[in-house]
Amino acid sequence: MYSFSKDGITIATMLDDRKANKKGSFPVKIRVTYKRDRKYYSTGKDLTPEEWKVLPTGKSRLLKETRESIENSFSLVKSNVEAIAEKGGFSLDTLNNRLGRGVGDTINSSLKVRIENLKSDEKISTMQLSEYLLKSLEKFSSSAIDFENITVDWLKKYEKHLLNNDKSYTTISMQMRVIRTLVNQAKRDGIIKETQYPFGKDKYEIKEGVNIKKALTLDQIKKIFYFTDGNETTERYRDLWIFSYLCNGINIADLVKLKFKDIKDGDICFVRQKTESTSKNRREIRASVTVNVQNIIDRWGNKPKPENYIFPYLNGKENAEKRQAITKDLTKRINLRMKKIGEELKIGDITTYTARHSFATVLKRSGANIASISESLGHNDLKTTESYLASFEKEERQKNAQMLTDF
Repeated sequence: MYSFSKDGITIATMLDDRKANKKGSFPVKIRVTYKRDRKYYSTGKDLTPEEWKVLPTGKSRLLKETRESIENSFSLVKSNVEAIAEKGGFSLDTLNNRLGRGVGDTINSSLKVRIENLKSDEKISTMQLSEYLLKSLEKFSSSAIDFENITVDWLKKYEKHLLNNDKSYTTISMQMRVIRTLVNQAKRDGIIKETQYPFGKDKYEIKEGVNIKKALTLDQIKKIFYFTDGNETTERYRDLWIFSYLCNGINIADLVKLKFKDIKDGDICFVRQKTESTSKNRREIRASVTVNVQNIIDRWGNKPKPENYIFPYLNGKENAEKRQAITKDLTKRINLRMKKIGEELKIGDITTYTARHSFATVLKRSGANIASISESLGHNDLKTTESYLASFEKEERQKNAQMLTDF
């Protein structure tokens, strides 16, 4: 459907009809040919031969969206081929490495490859952040932003643009870190020179967002344990919050994935989804199955079979996007109920984050050592844990200072 040829390099879209999937469709791929060798790149689209035949002229919304998506994939490969060819020394290995790392001469093309890679790795939250960033950049600037145009002044203007659109510094810092990652790779690949690098001291420094960490006292947590309004739904989500607190502040994304086979020798064992693929060493977290934890499982859990999920939210047939949607919905429901409980108990806003923060802080205030807390949270080093607890230490200092004049 789309094709391009230059300097002995040919690029073309094609329907790979060697093997059909269960629906009878075939993958649409981008084929790059050079010196009789070929490389194939996925577009993420599958079509039947009939759909492929009418795709160029099809007027249905689905065919138009598919055509646009394939064209974007083709343009991404083409722009990288042209960039390598212009510098000389083109090879399919160079192209493959470049596309695999998600680098192109524009940050837009780099983001598109990054999004595809994250989708393949099922890193949906990070993928969505990159999708959001791509739309934001194109709204601010254009659909083809050269890396050499990303200067200190450009970054400051983009930051101002985001602030004018009511974005927090937490959101801004997340987006700027993605841009920095891509610029770092562009520098390593020689797309920009060291002198053009815009980040760092005396250049553009990413401002870190301030996350307000709320940790509860043992007395406040006790009140939550015994709170009831007679509503079964409230009690279910209260118990899930308590489960998170008791199980090392487990995130809801990890909670819904727990299976009965993860209970070993009286411990629930899991690896944090957030760090599972980014850590060099696979760090398993263990949380004790106390009487309270077991009671919550007995009350709200599935039948205790090894392959069953402990809680009835997943069935194992979901893809990554569906799992994330279920997780977000459950988190929202828990937070809504916990907010009402916080109001009733005059504790203030309580969220699933509060459970994790409270777990760490209660241990710290009880005299547990940092290394033990770090291991329980699944942090990779003590500095992360020390930074995590820093705001709580300040809170304690402020309380102690107040006590000096509490007469």
